[in-house]
Amino acid sequence: MEHVWAPWRMKYIQETSEKGCFFCKGIKLEEDGAQNLIVKRGRFAFVMLNRYPYTSGHLMVVPYAHESSLEKLPTETKTEIMILISQAIQVLTEEYGAEGFNVGANLGATAGAGVADHLHFHVVPRWGGDTNFMTSVGNARVLPEQLSDTQKRIQAHWPKDPD
Repeated sequence: MEHVWAPWRMKYIQETSEKGCFFCKGIKLEEDGAQNLIVKRGRFAFVMLNRYPYTSGHLMVVPYAHESSLEKLPTETKTEIMILISQAIQVLTEEYGAEGFNVGANLGATAGAGVADHLHFHVVPRWGGDTNFMTSVGNARVLPEQLSDTQKRIQAHWPKDPD
């Protein structure tokens, strides 16, 4: 994973000692938990918590294929990504009472992608009045629960796969 200098990135993202793609490393772990924050594995893509979330429940939907371009993914992968995004919205609405969502991808380093070489989509739940000054002024994020608790809540409420 190559890190490209970008002045708008936060210091803790730029100064990483981790080498290689953390998405690819995470999916290789046999057990999902605090190490990889994966909440759902599909056939072609998976869903995980963002380790540096903007809000509680901030998820990422990621193809297994280490690919930077959406247009290079097979149709079945793109289809499953959309299904997982839809399920994420359903789960976050039911479990967290989310009132709205920011959903999207930063395609390429120039567009702000922190990990430009492995495509991923963000699903960020939103609530009326949820913005605060801590991120911009205090250079900190305020979350009401631990990521491990968020992971357990989301996993428990994810729709079951049809048999």
